[in-house]
Amino acid sequence: MKPEGRLFTVHGRVQGVWFRDSTRREAARLGISGHAINLPDGNVEVLAVGAATALDALEAWLHEGPPMARVTKVERQSIDTAAPAGFTIG
Repeated sequence: MKPEGRLFTVHGRVQGVWFRDSTRREAARLGISGHAINLPDGNVEVLAVGAATALDALEAWLHEGPPMARVTKVERQSIDTAAPAGFTIG
């Protein structure tokens, strides 16, 4: 079965609180590839490719994030993309 792709935009206090690295660790635990990058507007973009159940688990985690984060909203869209190698942060 082909892996699914989802693009999330995470809003709130999500920069400068270890959000990207924590997302990378959670994605690795779930077997998800993709990236987490800071956006100029203060949000974080998360591209995630993997099994639907793993993506659902990551999405639930994104609503909370690491302890110092304060997530106010998570936007999600399904995308058609090839699975990148590993999970990077930038």
